[in-house]
Amino acid sequence: MRGKLIVIEGCDCSGKETQSKLVITKLKEKNYPCVLFSFPQYDTPTGKIIGGPFLGKEEICSSYFKEGSSKVDPKVASLYYAADFKYNIKEVKEYLEKGYYVILDRYVTSSLAFQGSKLTNKDDRFEMYQWIDKLNYWLLALPKPDITIFLHVPFKHIKELQKTRKYLDDNEKDDEYLINTEKAYLELTELYNWQYINCISNDHMRDISDINNDIMNIIL
Repeated sequence: MRGKLIVIEGCDCSGKETQSKLVITKLKEKNYPCVLFSFPQYDTPTGKIIGGPFLGKEEICSSYFKEGSSKVDPKVASLYYAADFKYNIKEVKEYLEKGYYVILDRYVTSSLAFQGSKLTNKDDRFEMYQWIDKLNYWLLALPKPDITIFLHVPFKHIKELQKTRKYLDDNEKDDEYLINTEKAYLELTELYNWQYINCISNDHMRDISDINNDIMNIIL
């Protein structure tokens, strides 16, 4: 029996990595076969290209794009990410075929949000979503997620959380881009019927375990 492909999505600093690792811990406690992958896979050739020359993560190298990655044409940017998905998807497929719960910290769903957000016109943005969808799921034959869970942390809270980061890449430094990406995520959640989790309560971040309980309820 094929496993389940579950994507944890959200803007930067929304807790995706923490929650993804906690999901794996909880699934293992219940004796479910499971494995975690993160995209981009920065330790692979394609991931290193995205991390350094494209995004300009300071711990790797500066971006080759003088305008900054947040200003690069969305189709050009999408091709870099699609290459990383395609290059590294074999192992994901193998685990799915073995019946595993495969948890992904980011996936094609991130390309939809981050690249679609570069277009201000709603119709143009929708066409961009369709183009990315076709590129990855049809032309490259990448597996579609069974569940996509969007962790929503509003922009003002993201800015506070960024203060704990030692490095910020080009995307993370562009406030307008982050605001538009948040809007795109909310739009996509409705269009694609993603599972929505509000990570804020009474203007403060909810407890990690509380958010994780919501995630596990959706998965199980």
